[in-house]
Amino acid sequence: MPETSPNTVNIADHIAHSAPFKALYAEGMGLVEETASYLDGDGRVASKALPRMAAVLYAAESMRLTTRLMQMASWLLLQRAVNNGEMSREQVVAEKSKVRLDGFNVDRAAAGWDDLPEMFRDLVERSLRLQNRVALLDREIYRPQDAQTLKADNENAVQAQQTLLATVFASR
Repeated sequence: MPETSPNTVNIADHIAHSAPFKALYAEGMGLVEETASYLDGDGRVASKALPRMAAVLYAAESMRLTTRLMQMASWLLLQRAVNNGEMSREQVVAEKSKVRLDGFNVDRAAAGWDDLPEMFRDLVERSLRLQNRVALLDREIYRPQDAQTLKADNENAVQAQQTLLATVFASR
């Protein structure tokens, strides 16, 4: 792994303190509020009219959706706390070990999925996209060695291809 110089700029840390992070934070918290409002209102009404299989799926997916959003909200709040100087990076690292940003996938082929209300499916899809963005930012900020390893692996793969091409064309 390459050494970083004192003049190296950590792009992920810069992103975490930038306007795009603030937009991500606002989007995440807005989605939490929108989902809560839907599940307590129109979603509750719509779920009562669902066929049995869809109703069971709705109950399971709404729990997953709520859990996914609460995990993301926890991460966003922790990141905001470190950005605002309310917590140290070390404190956030210790606390964020309790936050799961993966493992909440959805089986769109499950029986009853197509019977679920369109608004509910939209909230699920948006939460998954947001989860992926937050997880990516988390890896960039808190696990730079993973990012460096991935970068090194990609560079090695490119170098291997270049060597192979050079060998092929040199032998002609």
